[in-house]
Amino acid sequence: MTNQAMTILSGALGAAVLSAGLGSPVVAQDVTQLRWATSSTGSTGHAVKVDLMAVLNREWEDYSITVLPTAGAVATVRGYAMGEFDGYYGADVAFQELADDSGRFRGFRDQMERQPVQSFWAYTMEVGLAVRAEDQAEFDGWRDLAGSSVFTGPAPWDVRAQLERAMAAADVGHEYTEVDISIAGSSLNEGRIDGFIAYTSSETSPAPWVTEAMLASDSAILNPSDEERAMIEEAGMEVVSVDPDNFDADVHVDEVLLVPFFYGFHLGPEVPEEDLYEMLTIIQEKSGELRQANGAFAQIDDDMVAMQRRGIAASGGNVPVHPGLARFLRENDAWDDEWDEWIY
Repeated sequence: MTNQAMTILSGALGAAVLSAGLGSPVVAQDVTQLRWATSSTGSTGHAVKVDLMAVLNREWEDYSITVLPTAGAVATVRGYAMGEFDGYYGADVAFQELADDSGRFRGFRDQMERQPVQSFWAYTMEVGLAVRAEDQAEFDGWRDLAGSSVFTGPAPWDVRAQLERAMAAADVGHEYTEVDISIAGSSLNEGRIDGFIAYTSSETSPAPWVTEAMLASDSAILNPSDEERAMIEEAGMEVVSVDPDNFDADVHVDEVLLVPFFYGFHLGPEVPEEDLYEMLTIIQEKSGELRQANGAFAQIDDDMVAMQRRGIAASGGNVPVHPGLARFLRENDAWDDEWDEWIY
């Protein structure tokens, strides 16, 4: 079945399930229906979730999953916390804001009906900056953008939150300017902005709109300086090297340095430990098939256990860990006893 057909099917199933009412997972004829929210149709998060659903609906007995597209990942976390969905698409940067009652979640904790938890980390997204190639020689690092207009991504998006977090750690005094992603390249050419966010998923695939913007503008990746990289890492974030050949356009550098954050498709404690553990085991066993369906699963296929460890380490105790995820890591000799207090 094509992704388009799955999307249509998931939408029809979603309407049927939602008509039964919101709240806890719906159980019918010994099959638990899970309304799993993700980002909007056409996004990476939606495409990856549809591919994951295809495998889990076939392999995970007693569960049937419906994919529900929403306005974005933050909307799914909010929706789960308010009892509207059974699963959500959450990032470590969003969980930090939720824990701190800051950013896009300011004032939200007092409204929550239930606590989100972390249960499956799927892949990283890696954020950085692009500038006009003709200006590249003028820059030694990110802080040379001080006072400049920079489009760090659409305001609600997690990629913007992570890039702003990294830029703050490096003390980059830029001015945020929002533009439509469809005109980011032309806005750079025209001087409306002096830089824009460039990001990949799974350290391999640039976002389609980023590719289009770079092809339209002859832009270059601006890497953080060694000092800025140390400042970012001191703030608890990683900096990874991505092969510039992964970009369709010439990015005018030999190495692309980006700051990753972690995305996951999470379920709450309403799904029992045994069942969540079974789901993770299925994903591990079918990781090769998932990778064939969508390259975003490359990191899971390479090392499912390591990805779960990295996600938990990046999230810290900002949200609790599902006991099924803790069991999965314990049984793979990868659990850190210092995380025991984070288990829900």
